[in-house]
Amino acid sequence: MAGTLWPWVVLAGLGAWHGLNPAMGWLFAVGLGLQERSRKALFAALVPIALGHALAISLIVFVVVLLGITVPLAWLQVGGAALLIGLGLWKLVRARHPRWVGMRVGFWDLTGWSWVMATAHGAGLMLVPVLLGARSTFCGQSPVGGPGGAFSPVPAMSGVIVHTLSHLAVAALMAWLVYDFIGLAILRRAWFNVDFVWSLTWCWQGLFWLSQGRKRGCRRKGVSAFSRKGLAWLLPLL
Repeated sequence: MAGTLWPWVVLAGLGAWHGLNPAMGWLFAVGLGLQERSRKALFAALVPIALGHALAISLIVFVVVLLGITVPLAWLQVGGAALLIGLGLWKLVRARHPRWVGMRVGFWDLTGWSWVMATAHGAGLMLVPVLLGARSTFCGQSPVGGPGGAFSPVPAMSGVIVHTLSHLAVAALMAWLVYDFIGLAILRRAWFNVDFVWSLTWCWQGLFWLSQGRKRGCRRKGVSAFSRKGLAWLLPLL
């Protein structure tokens, strides 16, 4: 049971981490709620924000599914790890956010904004180590009964749903707490540098993922390159 549960726990944990990040939408929702002086407007804004986040994540998952059909897992592992480390270092050096035109936005404006922000922050890339690590969960079955070489779209998209629901729940909680109780002043007084931790998470995931692949190999009777013990070390950074 635990062997099949851990990928979903990690995906939900990543969703919660993404939901905690103000750049992933809850701060924009609070701003819209304050502008309209309406709690309803705040929660309504979270729906397209979650949709845009899900679309950005789905695009990365779709690419991984396609690459998993033709590209050896070892190549995906090395390439994905290098990309995570490179993006993490780039964000540490250049911590800038995409800019938006203003606060007068509709449903699809918010969806597009959320898609841009999630893509620019590499939110979907954080899911790649989990997808490649939990091959026994996200891959199809081979004729001999073990995980096949290609990813199965249905479990992969189920992972997107779990991640998005976790993101939406945490973002909604943060928006509600800030709007009704805490206030935006906490961002100046007590908030930590999320972008810095976000960048370190990228680098740590890439380095750890690469080291696990070298130690254990990329194919081993369906066992993931990410060991379950290894994921326990990764969870504190999620």
